[in-house]
Amino acid sequence: MLVGVPKEIKNHEYRVGLIPGNVRQLVAHGHSVIVQKNAGTAIGLTDEQYAAAGATLVDTAEEIFAKADMIVKVKEPQPHECRMLRPGQVLFTYLHLAPDPEQTELLLASGAICIAYETVTDVRGGLPLLAPMSEVAGRMSIQAGAKCLEKSYGGNGILLGGVPGTPAAKVVVIGGGVVGLNAARMAVGLEAEVTVLDKSLDRLRQIDQQYGRRVNTLYANIDTIEQAVLDADLVIGAVLVPGANAPRVVTKEMVAKMRPGSVLVDVSIDQGGCFETSHATTHADPTYVVDGVIHYCVANMPGAVARTSTFALNNATSPFVLALADKGWQQALADDVHLRNGLNVFRGKLTHPALVEEGDARYLAAAKAIA
Repeated sequence: MLVGVPKEIKNHEYRVGLIPGNVRQLVAHGHSVIVQKNAGTAIGLTDEQYAAAGATLVDTAEEIFAKADMIVKVKEPQPHECRMLRPGQVLFTYLHLAPDPEQTELLLASGAICIAYETVTDVRGGLPLLAPMSEVAGRMSIQAGAKCLEKSYGGNGILLGGVPGTPAAKVVVIGGGVVGLNAARMAVGLEAEVTVLDKSLDRLRQIDQQYGRRVNTLYANIDTIEQAVLDADLVIGAVLVPGANAPRVVTKEMVAKMRPGSVLVDVSIDQGGCFETSHATTHADPTYVVDGVIHYCVANMPGAVARTSTFALNNATSPFVLALADKGWQQALADDVHLRNGLNVFRGKLTHPALVEEGDARYLAAAKAIA
């Protein structure tokens, strides 16, 4: 198989779909790999390293999309990239289609076979290709939130851990999954006062067993969320429904009642966001203010630590990329239900149930075709 790796073009996105070590592995299995020049240069992965691993370097993304049997990326394809996809070509990357009807429609029109990292599953019911970026984003959320709390960034001027004789910041994490656990871990390490809300009592018990009284746990409902948010200095949104839009768990009315200079970090923004006042931002312009509350809603947070994120992601995706290349997409999907769960778009049809459940009229015709 001919595998192609284009350079990412989203704002301040420096990650790369394959590291040289994984290129070498594909080549050792008899496959060919073409990589766009300078695809990994920004994070210290040079063209020379890719060439030494057996890749062929090409000048443009157009060459890669025109030639490759499978495209391996990191972020969802931008409209220009979607239009370069060919019928029957395999695209393996993050897609986050639920909040992005334009991308969905372009991928449907392309006739390509689009497999989304974020809906590939494992035997434990987890999301193994989303998990490493969730770990990164969860940890980064506290970093970003702490910076936004500084007065020069518009925050209320509070230090997360305080110092002797002053109170620590109150950090609220909504969602106890991978993002939430990593956010809580970082906040605890910085000696903030931490509260985690989740609907799973089992997860709350796990958190309590791990952290004891260092983390307060609350069952998540509209009342407990409102009380926690209104008392918080920093709120981390870490809510996920695999493949679907994130539920809006914090209303604009709640935001209006928060203390001026408090901070919301919406890690769920890739799936539409879990705060009613959220809209996606970029690393170039990461924040905005609503009712005196700072919102940090960067849609590719792990891109800020692109080298760490690239290696973490490649560790997880490598077996699936190799399976798709070795077996071809038909056999690889037939053999592995977990990889098959990653299939979102197949030759003009939507194939992930969460997308159909969104009820968007633009998707209904495709849903009926699948059924």
